[in-house]
Amino acid sequence: MAAITPRERGEPVELTINGRKQQVDVPADMPLLWVLRDVIGLTGTKFGCGVALCGACTVHLDGIPSRSCVTPVSAAAGRAITTIEGIGATAAGKKIQQAWLDLEVVQCGYCQSGQIMSASALLAKNANPSDADIDTGMSGNICRCGTYTRIRAAIKQAAGAPAIATKGA
Repeated sequence: MAAITPRERGEPVELTINGRKQQVDVPADMPLLWVLRDVIGLTGTKFGCGVALCGACTVHLDGIPSRSCVTPVSAAAGRAITTIEGIGATAAGKKIQQAWLDLEVVQCGYCQSGQIMSASALLAKNANPSDADIDTGMSGNICRCGTYTRIRAAIKQAAGAPAIATKGA
């Protein structure tokens, strides 16, 4: 017999988002993305494709980049959820966000919250990533504007390595 979820018992789901505990009364299978955006009001995480292929919806679950559009809220219960609104409180996130500003990475900006979340997780795991590490860590994050050169340069700058691209390039 399958375990009964808290929602099936009529209990709210408790989440820890950006270090703050919150209870939400939503179906257990509701995607975390919609809980963050529509229930809690954290709209920095974006909807892109809805099938975990573009990376716009990336958040961290216990420090690991995860696609919130396909993650049921029940899978996030009991885990530390970090969104773009909270990533600047981490050492890696702060460095990445500053490098993004310094190099003017953003063009349209739609994908950038997901890009920053993936880059922050990469830098937290690997303080000095190679180009191959960056390619692997950022795979699955799509930028329709093609700012990949500036994204790579910002990651390298945040890591303290020489950046190839220049501001606005």
